Amino acid sequence: MSKMLQQRICVLGSTGSIGVNTLDVIARHPETLSIYALSAHSRIEQLAAQASATGARVVIVPDEAARKRFLHAWPAGQHPVPEIRIGQQALCDTVAEAEVTTVMAAIVGAAGLPSALAAAAAGKRVLLANKEALVAAGSLFMRTVRDCGAELLPIDSEHNAIFQCMPQSGRATAPTQPARGVRRLLLTASGGPFRTTALDQLASVTPDQACAHPNWTMGRKISVDSATMLNKGLEVIEAHWLFAMPVDRIQVVIHPQSMVHSMVEYEDGSILAQLGQPDMRTPIAYGLGFPERIDSGVGLLALTALGRLDFEEPNFDRFPCLRLSFDALATGQAACVALNAANEIAVDCFLNSRIRYTEIAGVIEACLDRITGMPSTGLDSLDDVLALDARSRRIAAELCLQKA
Repeated sequence: MSKMLQQRICVLGSTGSIGVNTLDVIARHPETLSIYALSAHSRIEQLAAQASATGARVVIVPDEAARKRFLHAWPAGQHPVPEIRIGQQALCDTVAEAEVTTVMAAIVGAAGLPSALAAAAAGKRVLLANKEALVAAGSLFMRTVRDCGAELLPIDSEHNAIFQCMPQSGRATAPTQPARGVRRLLLTASGGPFRTTALDQLASVTPDQACAHPNWTMGRKISVDSATMLNKGLEVIEAHWLFAMPVDRIQVVIHPQSMVHSMVEYEDGSILAQLGQPDMRTPIAYGLGFPERIDSGVGLLALTALGRLDFEEPNFDRFPCLRLSFDALATGQAACVALNAANEIAVDCFLNSRIRYTEIAGVIEACLDRITGMPSTGLDSLDDVLALDARSRRIAAELCLQKA
């Protein structure tokens, strides 16, 4: 019997864009997919509405105040009220429960790392939409997937596309070497809202301008990451771990139409590409249904209306964060931890108008210099990773204060 026929799903970060789209896909398959647990950090009223609509048995909230908000928002007279759990440990405990078969790991940032790792350690099907699990803890995470018999399916549209284009023999969910016959991976990037903006105008762009992505509707943090192409750099690091691919065999190409989601080039010169509308329900449905294909709710792609598909090389002068990402991957795991942590702090400061858009890369680079100049320490445990993440955030915050 297919796994999709018995999936009970825990959606971590259910009120974010990935979570909302996941619930949309699940609702289309009530006979095969059901919700066991949902979690949210700040949109507690939305969480209550989701739990009510899906019949979730468990919800996880960050603190006691959020628990009270959830109860206040729960529809009067509706029973049963789901069990309300609190805190990071509750996330980790819930994903490990026997009732859970599948975990959508969609909590943004380092906060999503412990629960994603716990899901892998529990041998679940992990639909990975949290970058930090691989960027900050790639070696640890992939080893856990292998050792604990978890099934790892990437949900980022680019990695999902690569997974679909891989040879059947190369679809192991935690490979230790590149798939045979594959020459390189090509990650596509839209180029964001500033692809053609004059370089001397970038210092004056506003948070709202940086968040106005031309193709995708996303949260503000990831929208800024798309504008700087730091998100594509993180995806390069993820691709390295997901597909055991050396950094010199991963290439980024700008593709403004966002219809080709990524490509795999083979030794014989063939390139396989996955195309689709810029709608996250497609990779989510692929992950939920794998190895079968299920309805995602996404309409037909009008190929004749596309007209053209453009590709160009990224300019590191325009996108210095992308260069820093390649450098970090080549340097090692500690640099990747620092890259991600410093970016989260710098983007938050930019969104709150404390630093300029063009200063994001400078904060990241200075933080990388400091971290990589320190005595090296092992990153063999989650505590090691989180300690380095916290240290990197402190350094980045100091650097942002100096620029304010």
